[in-house]
Amino acid sequence: MRLNPPKKFSNAFLLLTSFVIVSLILWNTNSFFRKFKEEERNKMEIWATAQSELLRTSEDQDLGNLTLLVLQNNSSTPMILVNADGSFKINNLPEIDPADKAKVEALIASFRSQNTPIAIDYQGETLATLYYGDSEVLNKLKYYPIALLLIIFLFGAVIFFFFKTNKASEQNKLWAGMAKETAHQIGTPLTSLLGWNELLKSEALNPKITTEIEKDIGRLQTITERFSQIGSLPKLEAHDLVAETRSAVDYLKIRSSKLIHFSFHAPEKPIEVLLNQSLYNWTIENLVRNGIDAMKGKGQISIEIIPDGPWVRVLISDTGQGIPKKNWARIFDPGYTTKKRGWGLGLSLVRRIVEEYHNGKVRVLTSGREGTVMQISLRTNNTP
Repeated sequence: MRLNPPKKFSNAFLLLTSFVIVSLILWNTNSFFRKFKEEERNKMEIWATAQSELLRTSEDQDLGNLTLLVLQNNSSTPMILVNADGSFKINNLPEIDPADKAKVEALIASFRSQNTPIAIDYQGETLATLYYGDSEVLNKLKYYPIALLLIIFLFGAVIFFFFKTNKASEQNKLWAGMAKETAHQIGTPLTSLLGWNELLKSEALNPKITTEIEKDIGRLQTITERFSQIGSLPKLEAHDLVAETRSAVDYLKIRSSKLIHFSFHAPEKPIEVLLNQSLYNWTIENLVRNGIDAMKGKGQISIEIIPDGPWVRVLISDTGQGIPKKNWARIFDPGYTTKKRGWGLGLSLVRRIVEEYHNGKVRVLTSGREGTVMQISLRTNNTP
């Protein structure tokens, strides 16, 4: 069985092939440009020879038909013929006013930088000097490689974004499928646990035992509900953001170390926001747990809710190790993690829940030696 080449080798080969093709196109274009420029130089030297015949021919002498044909035939190359007495003649530059001496001098300097001037001599005496620039065709050919590279770049960018979007879509389907399968797998033993718990209630046991089991079963049901909603559009309902946030924080307080100190600041009045309770609580838990991990299990977690016009901001602060600014955007990418354990999906899910499901925003507000502040922004329910 023939094995496919490794992916890295295929990418390197494709990159090398693309580089070779672009290099050959540029080399071929450059060769054609130089050849065309040489031919234009030869044409101008022939024109200069014909002009020399004209300058040294007296009025009672006739010019040959070939000389006249050469002089009349060049209608594309811009040129300025400067005679020995300082007078000049402009050809193929209708937009230039001969009376504008400064502009003519600047044009002569420009032509001199483009092409070496041609001296028109006769018996050791310089009759005139011909300054000429690149023709319109040559100028277009000069910028052709840039246009070609731009087209190649745009074409490559379109292909890159197409495959990137396609890959992201496949990954989203994969994660959604895994989440739903996880919910399904949890649901099977969960149903069994509910039955066993009801059986335990009928036995002469301490009621606190079954009560705690019920709490854990309820927690598993919440987790199952969260995973089952990944990949589908969740239902949003009007809820008090303050109450929902407080509920999530209170749940984490009970299950966190006593070395973690929580503070909660929010307006006394309710703030109504369209939420999915289960997913929003999951978002708060992920951000708080990340803060606890950054503090290595010891420090201060602060949650603050700030109304801001049509928006409401939820700030979650910790006193742990900060995030380098270059990684502020990367921390939301799937798979990115600084932990030894975990898949790096927590903050990726946070962004998806906040931005895709709730049409909000989430970002790193500040981060440094004194800790990190994460900000969630949601529109209030009275916002159109």
